[in-house]
Amino acid sequence: MIWAVMLVTAMILLVAMLYWGKMPRAGLEITAAALCLGIAGYAFQSHPGMAGAPKAPTDTLIGQDEQQEMLTQRQQMGEQFSGAQGWMVLADGLTRQGRYASAATVLRNGLHDHPQDPDLWVALGNALVGHSSGIITPASQFAFQKAADIQPDHPGPPFFMGLSLAQSGRLEEARILWAELLERSPKDAPWRGDLESRLQRIDAMLGAKADVTTSPQKTQQNP
Repeated sequence: MIWAVMLVTAMILLVAMLYWGKMPRAGLEITAAALCLGIAGYAFQSHPGMAGAPKAPTDTLIGQDEQQEMLTQRQQMGEQFSGAQGWMVLADGLTRQGRYASAATVLRNGLHDHPQDPDLWVALGNALVGHSSGIITPASQFAFQKAADIQPDHPGPPFFMGLSLAQSGRLEEARILWAELLERSPKDAPWRGDLESRLQRIDAMLGAKADVTTSPQKTQQNP
């Protein structure tokens, strides 16, 4: 059935180009040959009877619960700074579905209207990190830094840049950012407890890493 449809479509295209498109008759043979070549290529490579295999959107290494926690933390950190909540709500909905590229597009559109909104830049950085499966990239790092430049006292940029650095294995850099943020955070800040817990975990990881590095040296000194 599909071959009949293709042949009829090819004939209609030829007639349309000849009579309505005013194609010179000299080009008819070349056009027909091109259509036949396309049909032959389809016949050689296609599998029209094969069943479809739709795939779900690829998610990141961040679990659903942690993803929701990150959105909540960002909202707590930025609700007093943001003036573009409509864009944020739409982007957050896409982020929950794992559609990070679409969320980043929405946030870029929002930044056209609110280029000095630090929360939009933070959210864009997070969307770009999610799109790269949790790895910080120059584009996401630029977004976090832009937010920090616009609003230096905003806790979101150092927190989420540090989180992205930690996920990328850059633990020392993440610790520097988090330690500085903890030092200037109010005692009653809602994110302070979580930040202290993350710093403890990163210190434990750095300590374990240092032990692994020094163990071979100790073995050589004490055979």
